[in-house]
Amino acid sequence: MAATSHMHNLTTLIKRLEAATSRLEDMAMSIDDPAAQKAPEGAAVLDSQPSERPAPTAAPEPVSTSLPPQIEDFDTLIAKDVGNFVELGNKIGGLVAEQANAVLQAFKAERTYLYVSAKAKKPEIQPPELMTELHTASDAINNIRESNRASPLIDHLSAIAEGIVALGWFFAPKPADFVDEMLGGIQYYGNKVLKEYKEKDRTHYDYIQAYYQIFKSLSAYLRNYYPKGLTWNEKDGIDALEALKQVKGSPGPGAGGAAPPPPPPVPTLNIPGGAPPPPPPPPPPPPPMIPEQDAGSSSDMTAVFAQLNQGDAVTQGLRKVDKSEMTHKNPNLRANSTVPESPNSSTRSKSPAPSKKPKPENMRSRKPPRKDLEGTKWFIENFDNPGEVVEIPARQNHSILISRCNKTILKVSSKANAIAIDNCHGLSIIVDSLVSSIDVVKCTKFALQIDGVAPTLLMDQVDGATVYLSSQSLDTEIFSSKCTATNIMLPPKEGTDEDTKECPVPEQIKTSVKNGVLVNEIVEHAG
Repeated sequence: MAATSHMHNLTTLIKRLEAATSRLEDMAMSIDDPAAQKAPEGAAVLDSQPSERPAPTAAPEPVSTSLPPQIEDFDTLIAKDVGNFVELGNKIGGLVAEQANAVLQAFKAERTYLYVSAKAKKPEIQPPELMTELHTASDAINNIRESNRASPLIDHLSAIAEGIVALGWFFAPKPADFVDEMLGGIQYYGNKVLKEYKEKDRTHYDYIQAYYQIFKSLSAYLRNYYPKGLTWNEKDGIDALEALKQVKGSPGPGAGGAAPPPPPPVPTLNIPGGAPPPPPPPPPPPPPMIPEQDAGSSSDMTAVFAQLNQGDAVTQGLRKVDKSEMTHKNPNLRANSTVPESPNSSTRSKSPAPSKKPKPENMRSRKPPRKDLEGTKWFIENFDNPGEVVEIPARQNHSILISRCNKTILKVSSKANAIAIDNCHGLSIIVDSLVSSIDVVKCTKFALQIDGVAPTLLMDQVDGATVYLSSQSLDTEIFSSKCTATNIMLPPKEGTDEDTKECPVPEQIKTSVKNGVLVNEIVEHAG
């Protein structure tokens, strides 16, 4: 009889365990699926009576939606061209592999942006959430380059960083032309890699060629789907942020209202002999105590005011110092005396040390010469008497920044946008034509030759400048301030044997007051 009762209890316990397990499974499915029905609260604590195992709730099947054709083709571009590029980057490894995988993340972020534009209407003000992932990937690509300029693979890193700018094509009126233009910046560094590794290591060669192919395919893709810029779903589109949530497949933070309810508690199993439930979390620590004010502080201030109120009587308690005790009149006493250190001298503020004067330019360690094209900006720096002409193959949208060049001859071939020069000595520059201006700041013994057209020349703190104008650049406007020994060389008239005419820029101005206003006149010296 006892054995039968024991068997009945064991069977009951097994049924209860099965019921508890079934309930846990149902709760896990309800947590995974927000649309599932919530269980009643009373089911958390199981009754001592056996219960039937409920049938598990079937998860709803995902709704299959066909992708727009532009997204399908972009997925093909990622899988084929970008995938091949990442595979070659992983073979090289190191920084190259890290940067290649960041490129993959950038294209995935762009795919999300394109999918949102296919679902949503164009927002009046673009939410920053749409570009967050793309910016993160782009920053990672550029940071790998900037943090590893001493790497022997810097040309690899620079080529990839230059190309990622092309992913901003959706702000250009003609996206395909924009991508083709950015491809030129990639090839500046990429061709160096092709030349170096063509016979050395074919993997590096194929890696750069695969990167070229990505943007060639991207250009063809844009000519097909977005020839005149990015398009949005203006017909039946939804809100951009709502579309972003749908594309990512997870609900974003709500616009307001109460917070979502916490998950249901884990059921307690009333199993005889089972372990007790875990203790509740400890209470939060008490707030920090506000330190009480020192009782003696008020009395100290009272004593200070009492001494101040004494007036001249405060000096009555002082005694006259004898000459034998004066260290400034007794050398022996001054040599043997030491100033005792105050116990709180370490806490006393010290006067700031005098600032160090910067070293002269000729005593500073010079950095290696630099001639780099980053995006649409040329950086020409630290050339010191190279002995040959430094040529800059500029384009119409390129800006040229020249700094700290000494006894250097630069030649800008073809038409550029603008040129900025600072802190150069003995610099000579030959310019074809410019769209904008030439800015020259803090230069000595500067020479400029303009063969074509340049609208404006700005000179500030220039000591010794010679500007050669051609017949095409006579309309150039020249602005100078704090400049000395500046001469403008005018070309001879066509068909004559005249010499070049030298015209000095005025340096001395006479100012007088006439009718309540200042009148400035150039001082001319005849002789």
